[in-house]
Amino acid sequence: MADWDDGYWWSADGLRLHYRDYPGEGLPILCIPGLTRNARDFADVADRLKGRHRLILIELRGRGESAYAKDPMSYVPLTYLQDVQLLIDELKLDRFIMFGTSLGGMITALLATSNAGRLAGALINDVGPVIDPAGMARIRSYVGKSISYPTWLHAARGIAETQTSNFPDFGLHDWLAMAKRLCRLTPAGRIVYDYDMAIAEPFRVPGGGEPGVDMWPVLNALKDIPTLLVRGGLSDLLKPDTAKRMLETLPQMEEVVIGRVGHTPTLSEPPCIAGIDRLLARIAAAG
Repeated sequence: MADWDDGYWWSADGLRLHYRDYPGEGLPILCIPGLTRNARDFADVADRLKGRHRLILIELRGRGESAYAKDPMSYVPLTYLQDVQLLIDELKLDRFIMFGTSLGGMITALLATSNAGRLAGALINDVGPVIDPAGMARIRSYVGKSISYPTWLHAARGIAETQTSNFPDFGLHDWLAMAKRLCRLTPAGRIVYDYDMAIAEPFRVPGGGEPGVDMWPVLNALKDIPTLLVRGGLSDLLKPDTAKRMLETLPQMEEVVIGRVGHTPTLSEPPCIAGIDRLLARIAAAG
């Protein structure tokens, strides 16, 4: 039996969207995954924190069990923002914490601007107001490419071929675990990536895939709450100078750097686990 309940809500344009709901006593934690990810990306975090907190693992439109968009140009941050805000309002969350990985970190910062006083703390995983062009070019090179594999082992090896630079210390067990986070088994018995390939469409226009607003002023919405910035030491998306400016901008931000990991840390690394525990303790202390 699953440790979570399946929850659903509707977007403004009529899409049925999905989240996993893990029960717990403490403040709810909304978890928003990265561009090509799904709720499974936060399963380890939820397994560790369930009971202590309610965890709501969101699947953005076009990912996992959430419906695919009729208009692929709706796969942009401002639409995701509207979708998640509808869920927050539907669940009547008076106060909550947010964990966001990459794209999810952008959405977290954007949501902070419209939820002042409700957001108690935030984790931003390997993203900032400036996205390094090298990282964006790498994302554009793979997103939306339809690939299938005959077995999970083939999927693990295929992912390793493109991601080894981000996780140089991964072994086969780690790659298999990543494959099962990223992919799903089709009725035909093939292993495919668990997202709508059309999410790549916005990347084909100038500026596509970017938030569409200057994120430095947006970041100020996090100034008065405990925050944790997780950065991969090998990240090609979040560079040290950007992280340094973020820390200067946000006095309550702590940085945890995961050595020999690129974009993005899994949040299961021991320094991440310790950093999350410190973040939650700071949030509790702040009342």
